[in-house]
Amino acid sequence: MNSSGPIGGQEIHENRVAGKKRVGIVLFQLGGPDSLEAVEPFLLNLFLDPDIIPLGPLGILRRPIAKLISSRRAPHVAEKYAEIGRRSPIGALTERQRMRLRDALAHYIEPVIFTAMRYWHPLTSEAVDALRKVGPLDEIVLLPLYPHYSYATTLSSLKDWRRVYGEPDGGLPVRTIDHFYDHPLYIRALVQRIGSMLRQFADSSRIHLIFSAHGLPMSLVKKGDPYPEQIGATVRMVCELGAKEYPTAWPRTHLLCYQSRVGPSKWLQPALTETIERLGHEGVQEMLVVPISFVTEHIETLHEINIEARAEAKKSGVEKFRMMPAVGDSPLFIAALRDLVLRAVGVEGRPSFELFASAQKGGAAV
Repeated sequence: MNSSGPIGGQEIHENRVAGKKRVGIVLFQLGGPDSLEAVEPFLLNLFLDPDIIPLGPLGILRRPIAKLISSRRAPHVAEKYAEIGRRSPIGALTERQRMRLRDALAHYIEPVIFTAMRYWHPLTSEAVDALRKVGPLDEIVLLPLYPHYSYATTLSSLKDWRRVYGEPDGGLPVRTIDHFYDHPLYIRALVQRIGSMLRQFADSSRIHLIFSAHGLPMSLVKKGDPYPEQIGATVRMVCELGAKEYPTAWPRTHLLCYQSRVGPSKWLQPALTETIERLGHEGVQEMLVVPISFVTEHIETLHEINIEARAEAKKSGVEKFRMMPAVGDSPLFIAALRDLVLRAVGVEGRPSFELFASAQKGGAAV
């Protein structure tokens, strides 16, 4: 475990803050290898997840299959990590979000916040152990940092939590926030990020705005996974607000694509790289790629979009290619998370329009 990570850096208060609820908050993320040596065990954990690769009655073969896939893929994946700093940045970036959220909540509650990564440290078991050492809590809030609910991300993380922590026993209240794809402040955070990138184009209304979401096997979609529907709703709301906020600059053309396909099975379409290739051959000269389902940078944005997709665009004749930075710890996004937590525990905070005004001024902690 990285000793500088969320658990090692979490402050443990011995004295309760008078008049405030003491709330344990768990932020869930996928995680990423913190060194090149960690790539293969990270991949092993990933492919061991039955929500990622459902094998049905062949589940007994999961471990040998996962070991085979991870050992074969590790050298190639490690090469990619070597090009983006030799490690995933998701741990450090999620820690920044944790600290900003802690500060933003401190006026209303006493927040005790931990991070639980699904496939690398700090793992869910480490977060549970740390949470149990902080003393009495009034409530627990489970907050997956996946804006869009999916069996492969949200459900997988919450199932892992229940496996380690146990099912609710009617004692300490546990509140779960399982999506925020339509939260007004999250939508505004995306629009603000896009707006800051539009300035880099001479006539941004004429560019192609390409939303890129992490892909999903069609097998999960057919089982009722709401992910693609929620992704589509976010794109629609972002474009509607963007057109109002930037009436002359907002791109007139937008598309939704999916990335990060693994294996031979059918996934959500269209694929990002294939779409970029097609657009380039059709004569499109300028495009802005918006990572719509990612709230921090990691290999899918820094390498798959910013290196691989950029190279495909150049090869296909695209002259100007830009990628929007993830919402990260931007004031608007942290304000959205703060609002979600306060609503979950029934604590009255500032109305969303006031949070928006505060965040626009650069501060979400008041």
